[in-house]
Amino acid sequence: MSVHTAVPLPVLHSTILDWYAEHARDLPWRTPQATPWAVMVSEFMLQQTPVKRVLPAYAAWLERWPTPAALAADAPGEAVRMWGRLGYPRRALRLHAAATAITERHHGEVPDDHAQLLALPGVGEYTAAAVASFAFRQRHAVLDTNVRRVLARVVDAVEHPPTATTAAERRTATALLPEADGTAATWAVAVMELGALVCTARTPRCGGCPVAAMCAWRLAGSPPYDGPPRRGQTYAGTDRQVRGKLLAVLREAHGEVTQAVLDAVWDEPVQRARALDGLVADGLVEPVGPGVYRLPGSAPRA
Repeated sequence: MSVHTAVPLPVLHSTILDWYAEHARDLPWRTPQATPWAVMVSEFMLQQTPVKRVLPAYAAWLERWPTPAALAADAPGEAVRMWGRLGYPRRALRLHAAATAITERHHGEVPDDHAQLLALPGVGEYTAAAVASFAFRQRHAVLDTNVRRVLARVVDAVEHPPTATTAAERRTATALLPEADGTAATWAVAVMELGALVCTARTPRCGGCPVAAMCAWRLAGSPPYDGPPRRGQTYAGTDRQVRGKLLAVLREAHGEVTQAVLDAVWDEPVQRARALDGLVADGLVEPVGPGVYRLPGSAPRA
């Protein structure tokens, strides 16, 4: 399959791979010592969360739960507690569910088969491809936000990719993959790194980009984005902020918390109740009696 780029693929590949070899960040989940489980933990944590916030949480998590079986043996509420302030705490429950499934279905070893990875609870197409590629050096199109942005600019001459990943993007990403598995795996992380460090969303550093001279978007005059409005993420005053405050109280309590304690977290009662109901519905909080709550599976108060 061909892609809409005038640049020969071997040139594009070698240029980005050479750049990555020189500029890649030294991250613990990229070392040869990183286990497939460590790679999976990093992928869950890095979704919508900057690397600098993930690094300490990643180290603490693996120190406590170095294997899927270790996490599966603990309560899901402990995963939520350890998740701390990484945000989007449902990821902690999903990672716990994946660890449980790995322990029960795969003898505690993260499977190296893409289909088996995709069948794990909480693992979507991106995470399955990322783990297969980064942990097992397989050939898969790994499409996170950074990769999609690089390909949108370099290949499709648009500033930003569509809001949701499209079939056309998957076809393009697959067509761009080097043939050799190991090279394709390095290519996947190299393009991701280029998007994270150089081809950023708001202020791309085109002067430092190794493929600036090949970039279709730049060659077209860097036309501004003209698609649907891109919503900026807000936090202050949102239900998400209230949920975070409620969870913080429950994490620090190491046991049951009364409604009165939770009521002190946020002044607006309707929003507070809506946020608490959402946490319960998502399985992040358990009601254990009238007006008494705890993290899921936590030990009751003595």
